[in-house]
Amino acid sequence: MKSVYLVVLVCIMYDMFISGLANYFSEGEFEFRKESSVEVEYKYERIGEVKKHCKPVLSSASEFKAEDNRIADIKEELNFGYGDWRQDVGDAPIMPFDDRDIPKKLLQAPSNISSFWITDVDHAHRTKKSVSVSGILMLGITLDTSFAERPFEGSPRFQIWPGHTQLAMSFEGIYTETKQNGGERVMCLLGNAMLPSRESDSNNPWEWLKDSDLNYNQAPLLQDDQILLVLHYPLTHTLTNRVIRGELKSLNPKSNAKYFDQVHILAQMLKSTRYEFGSEKIVSRACDPYPYRDNLTNAGIDVYKGDSFCAILEQATNSGAFTIVPNWKCNGTDDYCSKLGPFMSDKEIKATNGSFKDIILYMQDVRCKPTNGHGNSSAARVAAVFRAVPASEDQYRVRLRSGLSNMTLAAEGIWNSTSGQLCMVGCLGIVDAEGSSCNSRIILYIPLSFSIKQRSIILGSISSIDESNKAYFPLSFEKLVRPSELWNYFRVSRPYYSYSKIQSAGVILERNEPFSFGTLVQKSLLQFPRLEDADDFLSSLSFLAEDLTLQIPAVPDPFPNSHPPRVDIQMDIVSVGPLFGRYWHSRNITAIEDDTAYHTKAEYTEKQLLLNVSAQLTISGKDYSNFSVLFLEGLYDPHFGRMYLVGCRDVRASWKILFQSMDLDSGLDCLTEVVVSYPPTTARWLVNPTARISIASQRTEDDPLYFEKIKLQTLPIMYRKQREDILSRGGVEGILRILTLSLAVACVTSQLFYLTQNADSGPFISLVMLGAQAIGYSLPLITGAEALFKRAASDSYEMQSYDLEKSQWLNLIDYTVKLLVLVMFLLTLRLFQKVWKSRIRLLSRTPNESHRVPSDKRVLIATLTIHVIGYIVVLIIHTVKTSQIPLQTDRFIDSRGHSQTLREWEIQLEEYIGLVQDFFLLPQVIGNFIWQIDCKPLRKLYFIGITVVRLLPHFYDYIKAPVPNPYFAEEYEFVNPISDFFSNFGDVAIPITAVLLAAAVYCQQRWSYDQLSQILTFRQCRLLPAASRVYERLPSKSLETELASDVNMNTSNKLEHEDDEEELF
Repeated sequence: MKSVYLVVLVCIMYDMFISGLANYFSEGEFEFRKESSVEVEYKYERIGEVKKHCKPVLSSASEFKAEDNRIADIKEELNFGYGDWRQDVGDAPIMPFDDRDIPKKLLQAPSNISSFWITDVDHAHRTKKSVSVSGILMLGITLDTSFAERPFEGSPRFQIWPGHTQLAMSFEGIYTETKQNGGERVMCLLGNAMLPSRESDSNNPWEWLKDSDLNYNQAPLLQDDQILLVLHYPLTHTLTNRVIRGELKSLNPKSNAKYFDQVHILAQMLKSTRYEFGSEKIVSRACDPYPYRDNLTNAGIDVYKGDSFCAILEQATNSGAFTIVPNWKCNGTDDYCSKLGPFMSDKEIKATNGSFKDIILYMQDVRCKPTNGHGNSSAARVAAVFRAVPASEDQYRVRLRSGLSNMTLAAEGIWNSTSGQLCMVGCLGIVDAEGSSCNSRIILYIPLSFSIKQRSIILGSISSIDESNKAYFPLSFEKLVRPSELWNYFRVSRPYYSYSKIQSAGVILERNEPFSFGTLVQKSLLQFPRLEDADDFLSSLSFLAEDLTLQIPAVPDPFPNSHPPRVDIQMDIVSVGPLFGRYWHSRNITAIEDDTAYHTKAEYTEKQLLLNVSAQLTISGKDYSNFSVLFLEGLYDPHFGRMYLVGCRDVRASWKILFQSMDLDSGLDCLTEVVVSYPPTTARWLVNPTARISIASQRTEDDPLYFEKIKLQTLPIMYRKQREDILSRGGVEGILRILTLSLAVACVTSQLFYLTQNADSGPFISLVMLGAQAIGYSLPLITGAEALFKRAASDSYEMQSYDLEKSQWLNLIDYTVKLLVLVMFLLTLRLFQKVWKSRIRLLSRTPNESHRVPSDKRVLIATLTIHVIGYIVVLIIHTVKTSQIPLQTDRFIDSRGHSQTLREWEIQLEEYIGLVQDFFLLPQVIGNFIWQIDCKPLRKLYFIGITVVRLLPHFYDYIKAPVPNPYFAEEYEFVNPISDFFSNFGDVAIPITAVLLAAAVYCQQRWSYDQLSQILTFRQCRLLPAASRVYERLPSKSLETELASDVNMNTSNKLEHEDDEEELF
């Protein structure tokens, strides 16, 4: 029967083992199950009602022409998304908005968004003037970006949750075309919707929304089919005719609860619709004569004049927004200099005082059509919409918007390769046929020359056409270049970088790199990122630029006692030596190089020892809000891994401060010095691989642009070649786990053999000790955690941001580790069983003297008491040491990709459980003391070997680099040595304590209790109490067999027979 129980237990643990393996590997693939598509049948049963309510539309409709194929494209061209809508002010709003859970400090306002999809076109019942159509209109009030999903056809729905409301309405009606208003495409539709129910009180129509027990899925709704939607589309898509207008109104009387005030919809045509360039007369207001003479034409900047202008423009505008440049040249009134160009300047924009901090500009719906210029020149016609976005708006959501307002400029213009200038006319808001709002001139360039003062892939400005009556100061904008994107833009042309601050950087180098014995030793023993052997010189430079690039979080240096806010560092290397950007197979080359291989040893002294570098540094964090970007240029010393740089800071101060600062260089504060120190590429396992950044102002403290010195230390970084070492270290630590677990298996097996030969010592092995070990080995099988090297494993391999688990050999190692953990668990259980049976056997020999059989009750109480007190003490010490750090939680991602949260005390408890396993001999020491043993229950190989196995991770943690893998998920903060439970002190103290416990067990088994009592007696002082005869060893098995009674003999023989069946184990 017991064998059956053992088989069942093994099966259960095998299932846990398989589950642990399944949980251990992240689910890299997800199955996207498509909902069963239900075929919707469109019957158009309301066509009579449609004709009745759409009579004005039908009366003005014109007949379709046979040569026009617009009807065939209705389903693709007449959809629109992320338009605007507004409702007339009245007593009947159409939907509520729940803002109860929105933080009061949130500056962002909810957006009214509308989208429309045509679901069916009934070509079979087409008439001369109309064709039946069906569609879905979605109206929403939202703070998030979940509005773009198209609702299920045929199911009008109302949905609401905090910060988001959306109403989907299904429609059927007619499509017509008319010659009114310059030609329009009109749809008149009747709709069906589930409207939210309003209260009778017009001052508080949504009283039900305030109910604390509100179930959002059970909001009170009213079914309404008396809704009329009329949409007007331009027949031709031009600068002055590009807006979609719509009116949504209720056909119910005002006294009806379903009635709502009229809704107005505004959107733009999709980019897939054809745009017709034909507004030459309006464009000429801004661009005649062409090119327009602006400040950039005399700035000495080379601009792009090739044949791929349209491709470069579309790629550059699709990759992100433009940055607004402060009005640092403005000298006028505050209203004039604080105005955001032609756009509406509300209180939020005026509060920036002309610095335009965090305000961006999107160039949307770019239409670029190449044409032939005069002679051999190339030309293009361009149309777009410029949308200004204040800091309070959700920049991602606004990027998708299609409505026109006083924050948009509809633009059209020309580009010619003779000048490289794109000149456009800008029209604010909705444009009429005469273009009366087209009062702005937009100039745009794509530069080819770059410097510390010019880092933009696009430069532009918006100015007033009326030179005599300027309403605003010219607004400048730019798009900063990223070196990795240069190849996408310039595949034929060759941009280049001009160094101008090298001499100033040399002064910084002399001031910050004094000669000393320490620097000499550092130069001799350590290596830092430098030029390596490559196919050619430019490839070697490109590899070095990749190593010097930083994109990683950082903390203040030194680490403060109080918990600092998170800081993100992004330093892109713009150029290294003659290489600008990155190098891919002879592209982006500024000088013709031969194809011979580059060898560092052959050319190291011939090439320049110090390398010219330029970079772009961005610091994100609330304490560094005035460091939007730093343009850097200087020298890199590969001997010491340091950059000595001059920084030009993009100052976001008021226009008055900028104008009064006469020492600005093109609006930039270039009185800044930066020193960046990189960790070595060698000895990285023993050196904390973090970079350090120092930023200092050279201005006096009374200067308004002065700032205190900034010192930052990054999280551990990884060089290009070291990324492969993540896998190699994973293999090393995996092999170490296999070796240590194999040693543990050998130790436990040896103990089992030892008990077979010394059965009388079995009862004196602590079951609490074996139980703690069994629990320690079972938890990894259930949870998927690591049994050994837990901290190293969790830091090195389980970060979800770097996909390392695809390595098959690492998977094999992990499977082997799991298998060995399972073996250890089963062997420990078997040892537990043998000890338990030996005690039962001992009890059967002396049933009347059960008190002489060792019991773990007092051992368990003593062990629990010691560990509870120890945990409380450790928690108190930890709390005192981190008293200035606020209560924190640790977030991690489980194997299924779900974010989980651990409180700080839970984190400490989890780590203390590991400490309990390290001190596994504590129950045995207590038991030996209580039982006053005069035998050797534990083999030396067992308790010394297991102690070594438990201590190896601490030795490894002590000698290795703190965190080998820098690819942290966002939830992981920098490891604070002050608040780390297992600090370096712990990695020393824990092994010493464990060794002392092993030494105590050895002494207890080496000398009897009486001998130890005598040894530990000093004069009249006895450290151990007098010996007791309670646990005096019983007679041997042979003597017991002769003296035992018949009843006891039968019981004993039965137990011994069971032991004989178990062979050695």
